Parts: sequence; structure tokens; C-alpha cells
Amino acid sequence: METIYLVFLICLFILAIFDLSVGVTNDASNFLNSALGAKAASFRTVMVISALGILIGATLSNGMMDVARHGIYQPQHFYFTEIMCILLAVMLTDMVLLDIFNSLGLPTSTTVSLVFELLGASVAVALVKISNSNGLLNLGELLNTEKAFTMILAIFLSVAIAFLFGMIVQFLTRIIFTFNYKKQSKYFAAVFAGAAATAIVYFMLIKGLKDVTFMTAELKASIYAQSEKIVLYCFVAFTILMQILYWLKVNVFKVIVLLGTFSLALAFAGNDLVNFIGIPMAAYSSYIDLVSQSGAVSPDTFLMESLTESAETPWYFLVGAGVIMVISLTTSKKVHNVVKTSIDLSRQKEGTENFGTSSIARKLVRTTTNMFSSIISIIPPSVLEWIDSRFVSVEVPEEEKGVSFDMVRASVNVVLAALLIALGTSFKLPLSTTYVAFMVAMGTSLADRAWGRESAVYRITGVIAVVAGWFITAGAAFLFCFVVALIIYFGGFAAMIGMVGIAIYILIHSHLMYKKRQRKAALQEEVNSTVEKLQTATDTNEALALFRELSRNELNSTLLFAKDTLYKVVRGFMDENLKDLRQSLHEIEEKKIHIKQVKRVGTLGVSQLDHDIAVEKGLYYYQGNDFSSELIYSIRRMAEPCRDHIDNHFNPLSDVQKQDLGAAVDRICDYLQKCADKLIQNDYSSFKDLVHESSALTRDLVLLNKEELRRLQGQTGSTKVSMVYLNMIQETKNVVLFSTNLMKVSRKFQIER
Repeated sequence: METIYLVFLICLFILAIFDLSVGVTNDASNFLNSALGAKAASFRTVMVISALGILIGATLSNGMMDVARHGIYQPQHFYFTEIMCILLAVMLTDMVLLDIFNSLGLPTSTTVSLVFELLGASVAVALVKISNSNGLLNLGELLNTEKAFTMILAIFLSVAIAFLFGMIVQFLTRIIFTFNYKKQSKYFAAVFAGAAATAIVYFMLIKGLKDVTFMTAELKASIYAQSEKIVLYCFVAFTILMQILYWLKVNVFKVIVLLGTFSLALAFAGNDLVNFIGIPMAAYSSYIDLVSQSGAVSPDTFLMESLTESAETPWYFLVGAGVIMVISLTTSKKVHNVVKTSIDLSRQKEGTENFGTSSIARKLVRTTTNMFSSIISIIPPSVLEWIDSRFVSVEVPEEEKGVSFDMVRASVNVVLAALLIALGTSFKLPLSTTYVAFMVAMGTSLADRAWGRESAVYRITGVIAVVAGWFITAGAAFLFCFVVALIIYFGGFAAMIGMVGIAIYILIHSHLMYKKRQRKAALQEEVNSTVEKLQTATDTNEALALFRELSRNELNSTLLFAKDTLYKVVRGFMDENLKDLRQSLHEIEEKKIHIKQVKRVGTLGVSQLDHDIAVEKGLYYYQGNDFSSELIYSIRRMAEPCRDHIDNHFNPLSDVQKQDLGAAVDRICDYLQKCADKLIQNDYSSFKDLVHESSALTRDLVLLNKEELRRLQGQTGSTKVSMVYLNMIQETKNVVLFSTNLMKVSRKFQIER
């Protein structure tokens, strides 16, 4: 019996390792986005600082383990088998949720997942116990309802608190420093930096020391007794140090950002480590207690009173978990992209607005605009004029070209988020690091007037999407874990083995899905790289050259994609390959989104050009982008009927139709390849030959159309397949037409001044 539970315990630790590696990668934006968004240091330097913060934070996180031991349920009323049922259900559900949300591209929070999974599994098992107790037990006795409610309230209140504090602190900070913060630094930078560093030291170290396993009781007591003096001395020392650094021409805001990044990484590890190893550590402690009974009790009758005591996690478990998190952070290929959403939604200037609009966002923008208009109307004009003068944008220095926001906002983001998370940790409230860091960034961006009339609706839609994903996480975690716990409880060992098998399958599935997500991330990385290049252009000629290079690369990519997808769709229909048709439609949807993002990049490119050039070249660029969209839409309009036809098992194409259409598509694919080659080489010397070939292809397709109409009139074939066939001919004609028009506007954009 004990051997079976040992196997499940090992499975829990394996799942925890996977959670550690994936979780730290997914949550990396919480502590990386400010430093990378403001380019406070190189990517490598930021990663090293974050890794040190994670390693130290993991060592300081012992006190948070109590959440998994007795934060939700009352363990003294549960037997060993019931505790193992709850803990295994939580880990398995966490794996399923992580896979589902990652596959769908929805944001999730490991803290919220843990709390609501524990609540769901505990409620499931508690309800079974109550039904079997003949009225002797009730839900209030089995669950730590007060503690659970406090944690849930703290998690969701942290959203509003983080946003509100971020907005207020950033507004006051910007009033003090303005956007010309370097000029104002000589008056306030040292005091501001000293206060920030002192606050970080107090919350990160003094608050965290009470749970460090290797600190003696005497040393802890001494530190707490002298805490007020330590804070005062730190403030004076840090203020003097920052003033000296300022005199030495060191940008103290960079120091704050990097120190805040370290602190936020430390707070992340200290607060979120319980999400990854708290469950297996509680299971490990339970198993050790059972084994210590030397078989004197049965797992079905052994009450887990020992879990009511505070956790004493061995230091090597904490350090080991920290090492795994550091390795995952430094080796993951996805870390370069994890900061994208937060940075895009908080960047000072307009950029690649990756979210569309929504009716809720539009209504919020309209309501907020009217509300602020009413408030502004009662404020004296002189006060408004003075406030506006503090928010006047200045020319960005050469060394700060391409940053998403300046050092002032970055320092507020990291310091304030770290303090709020550390404060929650000190009270053993598992605040969501994701919630706090993200909402602080949104609050500071709003206060900094980064959400202008042209971008507010997009960014609010993005924020709504992220927050909605958090609530979905909470509800899904509770319901999924509730069901899984019941399955394991009533299914016994067979259900446990089955659920572990499902978890293994999900691991394999996640690995396969990663390649698809990586391809999508690579497309987005191209867009981000282009934005940076355009923003760093020094004059119109350089911007125009970069703009032309962008257009060549994107249009070439579209033509090659059209060629490959057209061939795949036609061959998939001929061979009745439903999988290829579905995959093609999925790739088409991704390409549509990418083209839409590139069009927004074009807006940025046009803004970098002189007026006369921008009007003419901008028109050609947008026309080329429109023809790219139409090219992809044509293939989609072809693929959808083909997929539906094959999915319904209707009659296939006849041999004559296959032969005629196959030969035509082969010629069209060759034509698209020629266009792509000419475009990427920027060679339009034989452009007339391409136009003549396009006309010939169109004439041949018209002949195919007429021949099929004759066959249809003579009733020699299937009506349904003929309809699809005629649609394919029409859309291939459109593909030829749009690709030719694309080449025409590209020639005007590339070689004409």
C-alpha cells in the first residue's frame, strides 16, 4: 500500500518540476518587462539579476508553504487517503489548465490556479464526507473558510489596488520629474532613489527573514527590535550613495530599475514558489507521517493532524527549486517573447496594437472621456495648464531610441509591484504576481497619458482580455479540480493511474504544441524587430530604406505563403485530405493576423518620413498590404468550401477535373515563385513578362471555367463538386490578379522616388 503512494508522490514531484520550468517562463514578464521595456541594461544583464533574485527568493519562501498544508482545508478532519486525493487532483488539474490556456494563448495565474484548485478539490471531498457523516460534519468545520475567503479577496482586490496605486504614484512621480527627468534629477533623484531602495530592503529582507530556515531566533529578534533604526540608516545611506552616483554621472534610475527587477524576481520566487512545490511538499510531509507509524494505522483511518503545524521545508528543497527556476529562466527560448503583451499595452507611443476593439472598451473610453471632461471643467485653468506642462513630451535622447517607456515609469513599475507583492507575502497572502505586476504597469501607463485617443480602445480591449482570462482561470480551476477530485475519490487507484496517464499525455501534447506557438511567436518577433528599427532611424532616407526593406520582406513572405498554401489546399482537396485542409485554414488565420499587425507597423513607418514622401509612399505601401490581404482571403474562400465538401464525404473531383486544375495550379505556383524572387531581389526589369504571363494564366482559367459549365449543363458530373470546382477556378483567378497588382504597387514603392 505504501509503495503505491510512494509512486504517486514521485509523480507529484515530477509534475512539480514541470510546473517550475513552465511557470517561471510564463511569469517572466512580471519581473522582466520594466527593465527590458526601458532598456535599463542588456538582456543578459537583466537575466543574471533576475536569476539571483529568484534563487534568493526561493530560499526565503518557506512560510508560504502553509497555504498548501492548511490554508484552504482543515487537515485534522481529513484522512491520509483523502489528503492525497486532494493534492493529486490539484496537481493534475494544474497540468490540464496550463496546457489548455497555453494552447489557446490565454493568460493565466499560477497563484489563482492553486487557490481555486485547492478550494475545488477540498469542497468535493468535504461534500462526500458530509454526506457520509449523517449530519455530524458541516462545510465550515472541514474548510478554513475565513482564511480561504481572505486569500481570494486579497487576490482580486490586488487587481484594483495595484492599478490604483500605480496610477497615483506614477502621476505624482511624473509631476515631480516630468518627462525631462534628467534635468529634474539634480533636485529629487537621490531622495527618490534612496526611499525606493530603503523600501525594497525593508520589505524584501526584514519581512522575509522571519521564515528563513537558517536564521537563528536570536538574530531574528535582534533585527526586528532594531527595524526602525535599520530603516532610517538605510534611507540615509542609500540617499547619500545615490547622490554620489549621480555626481559620478551614473543614471540612478537605471540602478533603481535593476534593483527593483532583482526585488520583483525575489518576490516572485518567495510568493509563487508555493504554487509549484507546495502541493508535493505537503504530500511528502503526509507520507513521512504515515510511514513513521510503522504500519500501526491504515491510510484510510489516519487523520492528518500534523499538517496543521507550520511547514518546515528543508533548505535543500527550496534551493533545488530555485536552481530549477533559474535554469528554466536562462535556457527557455520563449523568454524573449513573454514580455510582449505587457509592454505593448503600456508603451508610451503607439505601436503594434495587437488587440482589436470591443464594445466594452469603446463604451469605457467614451464614458471615461466624458467623466474627465466634467472633472476638468471645474479645475482652474491655471492648475490644468501647470499640470499639462509637467507632461510635455521631450525629444528622446539617441541612447534611448526604441524604448517603450522611460526610466521613471520603469522604476515605479518594479518598485511598487515588488512592495505590494512582498507586503502580501509577509501576511502569508498568496497575491498573484501576474495580477499585481500587470495592473501596476497598466496604472502607470494610464497616469503617463500613454493611452491616447488613437490607442486607448485597443489597449483597454487588451486589458479586458487579460483580466477576463484571470476570471476564467479561477472558475475553470475550481470546476475542473472539483470533478477530478471526485473521479479519484470514487475511482480509487485505477482512477489515479488513469489521471496520471492523462497528465503524461498532456506533457507530450504540450511539447508538440510548442512548435506551433513558436512559429507564431517568430512572426511577432519579426514585427517587433521592424518597429525597433523604424524607431531608431535617424533621417528620412534611412527610414525610407528600412521601410522598403520591410515591404519587400513582407510581400515576399506573403507570396511564398500563398504559393505553398494554394498548392496544399488544391492537393488536399484532390486527395481528400481533410487534415491538410484544416491545417491550411488555421495557418491562413495566423497569416491574416500577422498582415494586420504589419499594416500597423506601416503606420509607424509613414510617420518617420517627410510629408511629401510619406503621402506618396504610404499610399503604395497600404495598397500592397491590401493586396496581400486579398490574396490570403482568396485562398481562404477557396479552402473553406473544400474542407466542408470533404468533411461531408461528398463526391470527389473527376479525373478530368483533377488533371485540368492540377496543371493550372502548378503553373500558378511557378508564377507566384517568380513574383517572389523578383520582389526580394528588387528586380523589375522583366516586369512586362510577368504581366503577360498573368494574362495568359487568366485566359486559361476562363477556358477551364467554360469547360466545366458545359459539363455541368450536360449533367456529366456531380453538381456539388462542380460548384466547389468553379469556386476554386474563380479564386485562383483572383490569386493571379492580386499577386500581379501587388507587384505593380511594389514596383512603384521600391524604385520610384
